[in-house]
Amino acid sequence: MIVGAVALALMLPASFAIFLATAPGSGKVQKLVELPEGSSLKKIAFSLKQDGLVSNATLFNLYARMKGAGSHLKAGTYQFHDGMPPPELLRKLVDGDVYVRRFTVPEGYSIYQVAELLEQQGYFKKSPFLLKCFDRGLLKELNIDARSVEGYLFPSTYDVNPKMDEAGLIRKMVEQFQKVYDERFAGRVRAAGKNRRQLITMASIIEKEAVVPWERPVISSVFHNRLTKRMPLQSDPTAIYGVRAFGGKVTKQDLENDSPYNTYRISGLPPGPIGNPSVSSIEAAINPARTAYLFFVAKKDGTHYFTTNLDEHNRGVRRYLKQGVAETDSTGRMLVYRNDRPNPAGRR
Repeated sequence: MIVGAVALALMLPASFAIFLATAPGSGKVQKLVELPEGSSLKKIAFSLKQDGLVSNATLFNLYARMKGAGSHLKAGTYQFHDGMPPPELLRKLVDGDVYVRRFTVPEGYSIYQVAELLEQQGYFKKSPFLLKCFDRGLLKELNIDARSVEGYLFPSTYDVNPKMDEAGLIRKMVEQFQKVYDERFAGRVRAAGKNRRQLITMASIIEKEAVVPWERPVISSVFHNRLTKRMPLQSDPTAIYGVRAFGGKVTKQDLENDSPYNTYRISGLPPGPIGNPSVSSIEAAINPARTAYLFFVAKKDGTHYFTTNLDEHNRGVRRYLKQGVAETDSTGRMLVYRNDRPNPAGRR
């Protein structure tokens, strides 16, 4: 009996050491484990054993208590694999190293482009996300007086955990927009007697038109000057909003789209934003450069040729286009169009 007791006393520390140093598997098995708030250490250990992530629930419980971690384990969703030894697994639980994926909203993307990106990257299906973007209850909750959240999904990178739904992600994006807007723009907009929706709408158009960052305030000045003179904005990206992504080119048929956003067919600003603008574009919208420019046409290097009068503008159109000619009258309405080329006079 004495020999047996001594042998057992020697075996237990050895078994415990082996338990701590050895993973239960090869690491090929991945598991997402949800640990609810208030879960006991015993329950957590049992759950890990059931998932094949520890080989012995009792020893894991004992180890966690020896490390004083019993009351420091964080609730949340974790990603583990069966190649993790118990100390590594416990460290993640203590650190609260919960499982998240990161999703980035690119500057200028519309809600339609964001929805497509979310589906491509395996977060959400496009249609349910878009439905939430137009959800009246969610819009009211977020204090957005518009038909959708377009313009208010702040371009940034967001942590997305497995429990988050479409509405939860939209809330995070809008909250970030509101935080930045309140800190940097709200006071200036009120002082200038401007309207937030109109400002973000203008910023979204600038974002779509600008390629080179330093041109944003100049492009803004063109649109502000045209509004002052009651000239149609005739911005190409507005003509295809909600139809397809803007890739720098539009067709004659695009310009004829019967849409409330198409600034070739409406006067003034569209009823709302056509994308989610960057801080730089919002800044340009609220603080345009002081110019007399009324037109611009894209050059081949991504910059634009800005002009103050129609004759000079049409010379620029002929200069910077290899195929097709688009000439306009004094309001910017197209007079001549050949080869079914995108209307460069519309980018002004």
